[in-house]
Amino acid sequence: MARIYISTGSNLGCRLDFLQQGLDAVVQYIGKVIAISSVVETPALGFDGNSFLNACFTVETNLPPKKVIQIMLQIEKKHGRTRNVALGYQNRTLDLDLIFYDDLVLKEPTLTLPHPSMEKRRFVLQPLAEIAPFKVHPITKKSMEELLAKCEDKTVPIKTQYSLT
Repeated sequence: MARIYISTGSNLGCRLDFLQQGLDAVVQYIGKVIAISSVVETPALGFDGNSFLNACFTVETNLPPKKVIQIMLQIEKKHGRTRNVALGYQNRTLDLDLIFYDDLVLKEPTLTLPHPSMEKRRFVLQPLAEIAPFKVHPITKKSMEELLAKCEDKTVPIKTQYSLT
């Protein structure tokens, strides 16, 4: 059984509903959720767009990493997400990012683990540090608390009254 960490976000439509639907689909198709962070709100990073709701959750799964990412992409698509790498960052109904798959280090065309940008994103690190403060990044050997403390992204994710279940 592998322990995976997923970051989720939405900045279109009923953002909280999209996050919950994404979480529900992960439970249905990927595995058992064992921890869920608070929901935070942040401005769009890297493009001019609506503000995001973001959260992280920990899942136990028997699926291999490539199957997990394939299912996550299908979940996004089912919820109206269209990816266009040529256009860069865009508004989205649902974003699911695989941050860690146990301590696996992997670099392939369709999947890089740990997620290559997670250390630069406070909207990922803050919720992740809430549910897994002592999780150690397998490359940097720093905990999520340490990475959050040293994060150069000065955006302040604001904890909301919303929650995922």
